[in-house]
Amino acid sequence: MTEEDDEKKLLKIGDFAQRAGTNLRTLRYYEEIGILRPASRSKGGFRYYRESDVNRLRLVQTMQDLGLSLERIGELINTRDRGLPHAEFVKGVRQALLEEDRLLEERLRAVEVQRQHVAEALAKLQELSTTMDSAEVQQASQHIEAWVQEHC
Repeated sequence: MTEEDDEKKLLKIGDFAQRAGTNLRTLRYYEEIGILRPASRSKGGFRYYRESDVNRLRLVQTMQDLGLSLERIGELINTRDRGLPHAEFVKGVRQALLEEDRLLEERLRAVEVQRQHVAEALAKLQELSTTMDSAEVQQASQHIEAWVQEHC
């Protein structure tokens, strides 16, 4: 079997990108950082991918959707590439997802604190608006807008 015959079984980068639902720039970047490598290159430097590489790319996309960084995904993917048992890969993914869940919990707590501050500010504004005349309300509103622009 010749190199040309082998290339007929492979997907050119554009066809692969279309099948995988991504773009050439992403594929090249993933290659650059070691997450996805073409199965071969032509003499002219064109990248060719196996059909099975679509599954690998979808795995990467799924892990990204779950919040994992490309760096962490690369570490996990390389566990598979080093020939370690599948259980090691699964264990690593589980640990990464548990850490992501912990980070999300922290963010949720921070958002809840921020929401409480907003609720307190709104209550204060409501209290002020019932005790002030319209000119005072407008002045207070302008002061708050200026503060928001300065601090947000």
